[in-house]
Amino acid sequence: MAIIAQMKLFGWEEIEELGDLERLRLVLEYMPDEELMQRLEKERGLGRNDYPVRGMWNAILAGVVYQHPSIESLRRELSRNGQLRDMCGLSKVPPSWVFSRFLAKLLSMEEEINAIFDKLVEELSVLLPDFGVNLAVDGKAIKTYARPRKKEEKNISYDGRRDTDADFGKKVYRGQREDGTLWEKVVTWFGYKLHLLVDADYELPVAFTVTRASAPEAPQAHSLLDKVEKTYPEILHRCEHFMADRGYDDGKLITRLWDDYTVKPVIDIRNMWQDGEETKLVAGLENVVYDYCGTVYCHCSKTGIRRQMAYGGFEKKRKALKYRCPAEHYGVTCQGKEDCPVAKAVRIPLEEDRRVFTPIARSSYKWEKLYNKRTSVERVNARLDVSFGFENHFIRGLKKMKLRVGLALCVMLAMALGRIKENQKDKMRSLVKAA
Repeated sequence: MAIIAQMKLFGWEEIEELGDLERLRLVLEYMPDEELMQRLEKERGLGRNDYPVRGMWNAILAGVVYQHPSIESLRRELSRNGQLRDMCGLSKVPPSWVFSRFLAKLLSMEEEINAIFDKLVEELSVLLPDFGVNLAVDGKAIKTYARPRKKEEKNISYDGRRDTDADFGKKVYRGQREDGTLWEKVVTWFGYKLHLLVDADYELPVAFTVTRASAPEAPQAHSLLDKVEKTYPEILHRCEHFMADRGYDDGKLITRLWDDYTVKPVIDIRNMWQDGEETKLVAGLENVVYDYCGTVYCHCSKTGIRRQMAYGGFEKKRKALKYRCPAEHYGVTCQGKEDCPVAKAVRIPLEEDRRVFTPIARSSYKWEKLYNKRTSVERVNARLDVSFGFENHFIRGLKKMKLRVGLALCVMLAMALGRIKENQKDKMRSLVKAA
């Protein structure tokens, strides 16, 4: 018969290696939560300690790491997984009311949760010297499946099963088909909106805020910049490009990025021109025009033929974009070249139109290449949906949503930080693979 070596009672390390629990180990080991733990323990005082604060906190983090949609799902996992219980520091499974009280206590600790997030970002900015060079921002719709409040029910009190904080949001997508026809798609949802600023290269969050679904996006971008400037200004000092879609097309934001931080905005633009106007004349030039996308054209003085001018770069000292004569640059034949007021090139100052003209010309290949980095935010949003359960959730209320989002983003950063410190930098974005 086979002889089985005697194992120590509850010696889980002798039964098997950590395996998938390695992900939780990374989070627990590299989460800078000591100040939060000390405050929670101080508030508990000399009361009963059947379920230690640190064990409860670790269990909550385990629920985030392993995508448990509810407390009951987490409790079932704790009851059948002694290794997980042991890692969290719990000798027995806490009842549901203990979790409810602990989560209620965490709701009053929003500043402490945000402080944990800030510490993780600061530590990553030290370990990664180019962290924050390229930033991207976007808003994410978070649907809630609760029913909205009816008009006739405004004065009715609720028992917590309805979401009285959520409201309706709308986003419009427009584009052009191959045959030239325009299309439009309107997406509406009931719930909240996550405004997320991420590093576009490492795909890690830098700052965030959670609002009702109806909150506009551009003002939230200013709030995120305010937070970064106040909390970790070194990231703004090293930042070179700021990417966003046309929802953030705001002249004040574009001006602020360049004038205050010398950050080049790469933000898509909406057509705000009235009366079907297609082009505008550049001030001081009689035959050079531009469209709302920032493409510059010159008109031949004899034939009237319109040609796109060649982008010649940005002159920082003059705060102007340089455009070259197409006849000089491309070698095309132009009958009005000798009489053209544009000898070889023109300079268009940014002040011509701060929304249209930015330090990186909208018509350049560099602008298009940088704008494609904006999709990094969408990938982070997808991980929140798939790996952290925001696609199907039972969260009700704005405060609970802020707590849940904050915990998810802290777990994401802590796992990335742990992988970097343990020489697994290539896996820093992985949320499901064991180390």
